[in-house]
Amino acid sequence: MSDLPATADVVVVGGGVMGASTAYHLVRAGVRSVVLLEREAFFGLGATGRCAGGIRHQFGTEINIRLSIHSLRMLDDLEAETGQPALVRKCGYLFVLTQPDDVAAFQRNVALQHSLGVPTEWLSGDEVRQRLPQCAFPDALGGTYLAADGLADPNSVVSAYISAARQLGARCLTDVAVTGLETSGGRVTAVQTSAGRIAAGAVVNAAGPWSAPLAGMAGVNLPVQPLRRQWLTTTGLPGLGPGFPFVIDFAQSLYFHPEGEGLLTGMSNPGEAAGFDQSVDPD
Repeated sequence: MSDLPATADVVVVGGGVMGASTAYHLVRAGVRSVVLLEREAFFGLGATGRCAGGIRHQFGTEINIRLSIHSLRMLDDLEAETGQPALVRKCGYLFVLTQPDDVAAFQRNVALQHSLGVPTEWLSGDEVRQRLPQCAFPDALGGTYLAADGLADPNSVVSAYISAARQLGARCLTDVAVTGLETSGGRVTAVQTSAGRIAAGAVVNAAGPWSAPLAGMAGVNLPVQPLRRQWLTTTGLPGLGPGFPFVIDFAQSLYFHPEGEGLLTGMSNPGEAAGFDQSVDPD
């Protein structure tokens, strides 16, 4: 490919939301030569294009909560920064808890979130049922809710960062697969691709679920294992109402949120094995 340079200060592998954001922020910070490589024909077709779009502050570790505080603010400011909006919908996130152990863990999570300035609400089982009259949750013991959580559009976020990165001089390329990494003295020195070789000062692994095989090319054992989740969208459900939140039935890892006039819902099959299977199981 003629656009593939012989050298780069930084090569970012993976053109989903993390790779696109990384490329943009590197060139914005003054890195002169940034090359982003995506093996698919379009950016954001991997895990980014298959995600449910949820954005939330409700995590159980301090680092994730702090990262969310920063990243959700970035999504709010994306249009002012790049000219393209993230299409954020703050419909709220409601975790429904049906197991006593989960209740105790989420009570600790809420305390941690409060200590970091995140005003998550604790709900009793009855309050969960009152918030979700459209759902049958007779086994709900409690729940957590934050109105500032919700949804963003993954494609819009990727598109915004790719466009802004290109305007600042990054080369963002599709249809280029990484086939190998060259190392010397414990460092990655070059990237072998389907379009040629790039000598690189640094390489960023932003391959998401495929990051372990990429790391393996450099002799690094990365403990990342993807797990297939299947999702679908329903036809219109007129009883939802405008305030219906993003709901997670935590014990089942079942989630559903408003999508058009219906719902998008998804979960993993019982006993699903880790792996790269992306087929649809109609059963």
